[in-house]
Amino acid sequence: MAHATHLTVVGGGFGGLTAALAAAEAGAQVTLYEARGTLGGRARTAKGPYRTNEGPHALYNGGPHWRWLKARGLLPPMARVPVREGLRVRYHQQGALRRTPPAGLLRLRRRRGAPVGVPYLEWAAEQVGEETARAAAYFAAVATFHHAPGELSAAFTHERMRRASKLPPEAHYPRGGWAGLVERMAGRARELGVRLELGARVDASALGEAARRGPVVVATSLAAARGLLDDPGLTWPSGRTALLDLALEARAGDAFVVSDLEAPGWVERFTASDASLAPAGQSLVQAQFPLAPHEPREAGLARGEHLLDLGFPGWRERVVRRTEATADGRTGAVDVPGTSWRDRPAVDQGEGRYLVGDQVAAPGVLSEVSFAGAIEAVRLALGEPRSTRAETRIR
Repeated sequence: MAHATHLTVVGGGFGGLTAALAAAEAGAQVTLYEARGTLGGRARTAKGPYRTNEGPHALYNGGPHWRWLKARGLLPPMARVPVREGLRVRYHQQGALRRTPPAGLLRLRRRRGAPVGVPYLEWAAEQVGEETARAAAYFAAVATFHHAPGELSAAFTHERMRRASKLPPEAHYPRGGWAGLVERMAGRARELGVRLELGARVDASALGEAARRGPVVVATSLAAARGLLDDPGLTWPSGRTALLDLALEARAGDAFVVSDLEAPGWVERFTASDASLAPAGQSLVQAQFPLAPHEPREAGLARGEHLLDLGFPGWRERVVRRTEATADGRTGAVDVPGTSWRDRPAVDQGEGRYLVGDQVAAPGVLSEVSFAGAIEAVRLALGEPRSTRAETRIR
């Protein structure tokens, strides 16, 4: 094009990088601003001997973002759930660890078409009974990061329960952490001429100036977007969860996964699928325990330590490193009964400004929402870029 459109992206996480790549492929001149000195956002991987992500991370191979990345050669070497470790998935129910989930949970997984306007627990109980429905809701907490998945829209929670329990598993893990994926995306962006400005914080005034030069994609958290776009109405419910990272001296017989079916909680030994995440002889365990409003982090961690006692005998004496954190409003959108992804803050914010992130009006599970929103933002900003394929469009 003789006079290429200039597109500004604010935020260098997965959504911002996707938008930058899609726009550059379409022929736009792109500048991406990232406030931190490194790219990745919530997909950032810690440096050093323990390659932790911000909470348990997985890349699902059943979504359009997987196909999009794969078609461009951007997927790094991936690890999958190892067969030998698949036998060590444990389910906490009735005070003990079990090797298999309730049979009714598998029957419920085959059900389609859960309603938007009914709480998940109410709908699921009609299908398989209240006890199994409650277990299914808590199992879904791995992909909702919410303290009460059964109180959310049946359509929302059930989609996540089905995706998380699919066999063979959809979950895959970039070897060495998500940094490998971020590096590949950043490298391709540079090849396409994207200007990457790191350590460059953009305020509302600078955003307005950029918008006068061309479309702007705001790929930040909703909290940051509210200030940048001067719109206090940019809100949507999210989860709040306690995060626990442990480096343990490795021991044969440790569980691979412990899923709590009596309360929301998930423990996963990530070195089972990728030994490079910790030094030799050590296991890296990442866990999350959703918290109710005003519930202290210590309460969630206490529940988690009970799961560790069951699935990782003697873990307290084997701790090499321990870190704790609370993720509040940083785990993606949750939809309450009567709402769906279409009701979230719009991608098109008007006046050439577009919103991208995991709480916007775009379909998908976890990082798929950021991806779908980024593709839609670029489509709207540039008018159907070549990189947008039919299966990635918002419907």
